[in-house]
Parts: sequence; C-alpha cells; structure tokens
Amino acid sequence: MEHVPPPAEELARLDRELAELDARRAQLLTRRAWLLAALRPPAPTAAPGWNPSAWGAPPSGRPGAPAQPWGYVPKQPSAPRSAQNVLLTLGGLLLAVAAVAFTLVSWGSMGIGGRSAVLAAVTLGALIAPAVLLRRGLAATAEALAALALVLTLLDVYAVHAVAAPDTDGLGFTAVASAVLSVLWTAYGLALGKLRLPLPAAVVLAQWPLLFWAWAAGAPALVVGWALLATAVLDGVIARWGKGPGVRVTACVGGSAMGFSALMVGLALSTTASGPLGAAAPGALLLAAAAAALAGAWRAPKGFARTGGVVAGLAAVAAVGGVPAAALSDGWRVLAYLLCGLALTGVVRAGLPRDAARGVLAASGAVVAGALVWALPSLAAVLLGPVTLLSDVWAGSPEGFRSALGSTLPWSELAAAPVVLALVAGLLGSAYRWWPSVVRIAAPLGAREETAKPDAESSAAGTPGAAWTAPPGAGAPWYTVAGAGARRRPSGAALRGAAGAGALALGWGALLLAGVVLDVPYAVAVAGETALVGGLLALAVRGAGSGRGASAVPVTALVGAVSGAVSVGLLSLASEGAAYAVFGALTVLFAGAAVRVGAEVPRAVFAVASVVWGTVLTGFAGRSLDLDPHEAAPLVLLVPALTVLLGARLRRNPVALPVELTGALGALVAVGLAVSDAPFLALVLALCGVLAAGAAVRPERRPVAGYLAAALFVLATWVRLAASEVSFPEAYTLPVSVPALVVGVLRRRGDPEASSWTAYGPGLAATLLPSLAVAWTDADWLRPLLLGVAALVITLLGARHRLQALLVLGGVVLALDGLHELAPYVAQVAGALPRWLPPALAGLLLLVVGATYEQRLRDARRLKDALGRMR
Repeated sequence: MEHVPPPAEELARLDRELAELDARRAQLLTRRAWLLAALRPPAPTAAPGWNPSAWGAPPSGRPGAPAQPWGYVPKQPSAPRSAQNVLLTLGGLLLAVAAVAFTLVSWGSMGIGGRSAVLAAVTLGALIAPAVLLRRGLAATAEALAALALVLTLLDVYAVHAVAAPDTDGLGFTAVASAVLSVLWTAYGLALGKLRLPLPAAVVLAQWPLLFWAWAAGAPALVVGWALLATAVLDGVIARWGKGPGVRVTACVGGSAMGFSALMVGLALSTTASGPLGAAAPGALLLAAAAAALAGAWRAPKGFARTGGVVAGLAAVAAVGGVPAAALSDGWRVLAYLLCGLALTGVVRAGLPRDAARGVLAASGAVVAGALVWALPSLAAVLLGPVTLLSDVWAGSPEGFRSALGSTLPWSELAAAPVVLALVAGLLGSAYRWWPSVVRIAAPLGAREETAKPDAESSAAGTPGAAWTAPPGAGAPWYTVAGAGARRRPSGAALRGAAGAGALALGWGALLLAGVVLDVPYAVAVAGETALVGGLLALAVRGAGSGRGASAVPVTALVGAVSGAVSVGLLSLASEGAAYAVFGALTVLFAGAAVRVGAEVPRAVFAVASVVWGTVLTGFAGRSLDLDPHEAAPLVLLVPALTVLLGARLRRNPVALPVELTGALGALVAVGLAVSDAPFLALVLALCGVLAAGAAVRPERRPVAGYLAAALFVLATWVRLAASEVSFPEAYTLPVSVPALVVGVLRRRGDPEASSWTAYGPGLAATLLPSLAVAWTDADWLRPLLLGVAALVITLLGARHRLQALLVLGGVVLALDGLHELAPYVAQVAGALPRWLPPALAGLLLLVVGATYEQRLRDARRLKDALGRMR
C-alpha cells in the first residue's frame, strides 16, 4: 500500500526540490555565460535584450550573480566592425583637421567662389556623412561627425560675416545667425532622429537670438528682461513637448537661467523705481514671469510644480508689492511686500493644482520669514541693549527708552518693525483661535501623497501594506503613511501650538519695539516691560496647569518671561530706585508663579529665578549702604540662608533641590566678593559652614552637606589663622582637634559601623593640614620632626585598627613632610650628578614598570581593595 503524505508535508517537499533545481539551473546558466564570453568577444554596440520565446543565460557572467527570470537572453552581437569604426573616425578627424588648416592657411589665396565652394563642400559632407553612417549601424561615429558638422556651421557663419558681410553689426548678425542655425539644426535633428546631439545643440543656440537682438538694438533693461522672459517661455515649451531627455534637460537648464535673469532684471528695476508709475512696467514683467512659472507648474511633476509655485508666488509679490513700495520710505517698504505675501494665502481658494498651490504657500511663508528676519535684529537690540548699563550702574535715569539702550540703530527707518511683528502675530493668533476653520480651508492641500504600493513579493511573504492614517489632532489635514519608510508630518495639535507660540512671541516683541520706536519715557518703558513679564508669567502658569495639548504656548511664555526679566533687570540698572522696584517686583512675581503653577519643571524654573532676583537685591543693599564688596558679602548670604530654611520646609519636594543649589551659588558669589579681605573671607566661610551644617540636619542632605560643612569650617580656620599671621597654628587647632577626636571615639563606640572619616577626619585634618602648610615654610627642624612623628603614629594606628581616615591622612602628611625634609639633599644630589643620568634613570624606571606592569596593576588593585574594606 503506497503511503500518501499530508498536503502540507508534500508541499514543503516540492518547494525544497524546486529550490534545488533553481540553484542548479542558475549554476549551469552562469557557467554557460562564461563559456560564451570566452568563445565570442563582445561587440561594443551589443546591448542586452529580452526574448520571451527562448531560454538562455543571464547577461552577467560573474560567479554568484543572481539568476535572471527564464526567457532572458542577451541580444546576439553583430559582426565585429571595430576596425571599420576606427578607420572612419580617424578619417573624419583628419578631414576636419585638413578643412580647418586649409581654411586658415590657404583661404586668402582663393576667390569668393572658391571659398564658398570649399565651405559648402566640407559642411555638406559633414552633414551627409552621419546619415550614411547611421544606415551602416555606426552610431558613435555618426555622433562624432555630427559634432564636427556643428563646429563647421559655426565656422561658416563666422566666415560669412568676416568676408561677405564685414560691415554688418556683429551682435545683430549673431542674433540672426543663432536663430537660423537653431532652426537648421532642429530640422537636421528631426530628420536624423537617431542622433542625440543636434536637438540639444539647437536648444542651446535658441537661447541667444532675442537677447542679442535686444542688445544690438540698444534696448533698455526692461526690453532685455522681456527678451529673457520670452526665451525662458520658449524653453518651457520645449521642456514640456520636446523630444528626448537630452532636449528636455537642456531646455530646463536654459529656461531656469533665462527666467532667473529676467526676474533679477525686473526686481532690480522695481526696487530702484522712482515712483509707482516707474514700478508698474517692471511689475508687468514680473507678473508675466509669475504667470509663465505658474503655467509651467500646472501639469509638471511634483518637485517642478512646487518650484514653479514658489517662483510664481515670489514674482507676484515683487510685482504687486513693488508699486506701493516705490511710494513709501525705506522703513515702510517691507510692509507692502509683507501684505502682498500674506495675500498669497488666498491660493487655497483659487483651484490650483495641489503641488503648485503648496509652492505658492511656501513663497508666502518665505516672504513672511524675510520680513521677520528684517525686524528681528531691532528686537535683539532692545533685549540686549541694556547690557551696556553694566559698566555704569546707577548713573541716573535716561530721558527716553532709546537712550537707555545705547544702540546706534536708525530707529526712524525701523518704524515698520513693530507693525510687521504685530501683523504676523495677529494672523498667527487668529489661526490659533479659529484652528478648525483653518483646517477646513486647507483641507484640499492635505490630500494623500502618491506612494509606491507594496510589491507582490512582499505581499506574498505576508508583509502588511502601508496604511493611510491621520495624526492626532482634531481634523488635522496632514496625512502620513503608517509603515516602514513613511514620512512623518507634524500633527494638527503641534501646528496649532506652533502658531500660538509664534503669535505670543511676536506680539511680545511688537510691544517692546513699539516702545522704542515711540521713544517712551524711561519710567514708562521699565514699568511696561515689567508688566509684560507679569503677563507672560500668568500665561505660563495658566497654560501649564490647563493640561492642553498645545504645550508650545506655555513654554514660549516661560522662556519669554525669563528673557524679559533679564532684559528689564538690566534696563533698571540705570536708576537705583528703578533697580529696587524691578527686582523686588520680579522676586515677588516669580515666587507667586512658583506657588501657583502645577507642573514641576515650570515651578522649579520660577523658584530658581526668584532666588536669583532676591540675591541681586541683597547685593543692591550693600551698594546702597556704601559697603565694600567684602563687607557686603555677609548680606548676600541672607538669600542662601532663606533657601536652607525653605528646603527644610519643602523636604523631598522636587523643587527643593534646585532652590538649594541656587542658594549655594549665591553663597559662592559671597565667597568671591570676600576674597579680597582674609578676615571677611574667614567669616563668610564660617557662615557658609553654618548653612551647610543646617542643611545636614536633614537626612537626605547629610551625605553631602555634612562633609561640606566640615570642610568649610576647617577652611575658615585656616584662613583666619593665615590672616592673623599665626606661626604656631597648633596652639589654635589642637584645642579643636582633641574634642573632635573625643567625639569621634564616642561615636565609634556607639556605632562601630560609622565611617572613620566621619568620626576622626575633621579632628585630624584640623591640626595635621595647617601644621603641614606651616612646616613647608619653616626652616627649623623641630616642627617637621614632631609632625612626622605624629603622622607616623597616626598611620600605624590606622593600619593596626584598619581605619581608612587615619591611614590615608597620616600617610599623606608623613610622605609630604619627608619630601620636604629630603628636598634640599635631593637638589644637591641632582646638581652633582651628570645631566644625562636623570633621563637614564627615568628611562630605566619606565622599563622596569613596563616589564612588571601587570604585577603592579594587581598590587594597586589589592591596595585599593584593602583601603575599601577599612572603615
């Protein structure tokens, strides 16, 4: 009885056998191709072809090349004609050289008839030869002779002008000749359709007739612009309906160059016009260029359509906006172009193709961006101008806003800057407010993009096809493809948030610039900027707590509030009263915002800013009291003390750490102020130690604040001793070290697991380190000896009881003390030794260390582990 396997098993077996057959067939085909290539030399004109009626070898003979589908065979090469091609090519080149030499050398000895006959014969022969060669299948040689014929026709034209018409205008003759040659070469290329050179050459020649004609006629620049535009339109027609990719590419390049030149001519004439009537004629040229670009973009591919839309939009703005701009002063012309650029947004209702409409909208965005770039430097001057007041604080209130900025900008020519910012801000704010309507209007431009469908092979393998999905955001018109390689577009909520953020930032900038343009009084400017900071803080607090998706608005408000606070703070430095009022108001405003806001990150930012403004206020207090910087340093510590108390109140609140770190920076500023006076520096360090000790009371701050407090107290002691010029610091440090060590011993008895650094570190360091510092400057032998003995005893105690602090501190002090005592003798020995000996000893030491590197590394690790096991 025959066994019949299940269908699934039988199918798997068949698949394996078919795979083996395919692999074997590919191997045989590869071998066959190699044999064919070895037996028959390839012809230069051979090209692979497709023959569905026969099986054959793949075109590639490389080992391991992928097998081609069945039915693929290479086209059989024709009979080898390499020798014939070489002979014909050399013959054509020699004929050309002979013709040129004859023209240059023997031309003058011939009459007009002979010259004409020679030119006609040579040119006619060069034009006829490609037709004969094409019938014989010699396409490459035909192309070479066609190029020669093109050169000969140019020589013929030059010869005709030089001999037959020497008195004619050169530019006019060139215009006519280029037009005639373009027509002749177009007819020649169409007659011999297999040649690829004549038609592109005809397109190149067609670029010059109108331009040279206008130049020869002495036409004004406007006529030259029209000639350039007409040539560009002709190129566009050729690019749309021309024959072959070479013709179309050449026409696209020529049209782009001519069109760009026409636009530059029109723009230059429009911007330099003396009045609206003078700008009307260049505007007509620009409008015609816009219409031509839009017509070319109507049915062009996606990329060309968008480029055409951009060019059309920019040209239309330059044409329409240039007329009113010619009647305005320099400071207001940008507003005319901006209004025209904003008017381009009406293209969404014009029924243009999607890609062309998107290009026009991109042009509108470019115009708006250009206007903003023109206005933003003046806004930067308003925000950064008060930095100049740092060099002369409290010099007196200036008369107006402009004088406080110290800027040399021509504000009279920037009068339109706040209007530009306000206009764009109003439009963005309207879009943010009525976003659903904007989405509905722009819906036709959000149609799906054309993408390649998944191929049948991937579908057969079970790969899911890409699916159209809309990103989050109510009614968002921007679609994207879900799947590999999909392009991600911003969601509707993100776009709306960006619009709101832009409206807020530009509106704020418009108000600031308005104050400068109007040159409001100094007090009004300071009060207005402070009020703006308060408004931005209110928006930031409200937006952060609303939970809305448009998070860009509160973030922008937060950044604007901080930036505005810095700017108005610098602006207030001109007057003492204004400085106190502004920084006091900023401290209260930011502290209130930190209390009201719900999100953690904005709360931390507001709290930190409030601490900074409060620290500045304490510095102002010292200046008002006519205190020197070192005398004002203790006053600066008031805010760090408040941050320590606030941190104790907040405990583990996430805001506590940023606030305390900011207070620590204020304490660092106080230390910097007191550096110039040692007694005050010791006092400030001691006060900082008290603050650190207060923070160390909290368990979560103890690991860092405890060590910091001990270090500050010891450092304060050293500074105080150095300021008092004490030569025997042991008399002052031992009374501190002995009680500290007693406390450490009691601590270790109560808690044997306590670290030796916590128990004995402060007490030992309080005496050993100052004594070591004095010993290095002491010429006597008693103190280094006593210090060395004490360090040796401490080191031995540390090794005996396995105490890390005693071992490390004692060993370091002992080593440094011994080095100090040995230094004179080492210097003597070094002076007596030959100069080559120290480098030799150093090299020998390196060799020894290198040879025993692994052993030394293991010893260092064991030492590290041994120290780590100590308490």
